[in-house]
Amino acid sequence: MAAPIREPDTRVVQVPAGAVKQLALRFGLGAGLVCVVWMVGLQLTGSNGFGPKQILAQLLVPLAVVASQWLLRKAAQPNKPGLGASLGVGVLTALLAASISAVGTVGLAYGAGEPAVARHRAEVLEIVQAQQRENPKAVASPAVRQQQVEQVQRMTIGNMATSNFLQVLVLGLVLAVPAGIFLRE
Repeated sequence: MAAPIREPDTRVVQVPAGAVKQLALRFGLGAGLVCVVWMVGLQLTGSNGFGPKQILAQLLVPLAVVASQWLLRKAAQPNKPGLGASLGVGVLTALLAASISAVGTVGLAYGAGEPAVARHRAEVLEIVQAQQRENPKAVASPAVRQQQVEQVQRMTIGNMATSNFLQVLVLGLVLAVPAGIFLRE
């Protein structure tokens, strides 16, 4: 005689709101501080602390998001956390990391001074001009090309912080949604 088939346990447990906030704070703060320390380290070693090398630390944010969601699931075992709690801890982690990273960008920009910001503008301008030269398929009028150059020349610390915030947030949210759904199981 065959053994009876057991239905999988699909109970959803109510996770205390404090657990969601605590995990988001722990992982968001940690990932955000790593981003800031990385930018400061780049600046202190003579690299552009605002440049493309930032991405190396920003890639930690999606991992922190997934780790916070994984620990939330572990805290809810043998049941599983609700979708709202699972997504919430991931989104809060990403938001906190992005906010701390953006504030760190502002602090570093003011601390390093205008020469560092001007150097960053020059590097971005060089990248934009190289892309304009190397990409003949992108048909852009001379007016559009000039507008791109002017935007780079008018770049402010606020623009840099906004860009940093959006980069970190998007990187975190890219994994927050699918991991929030699938790590519940």
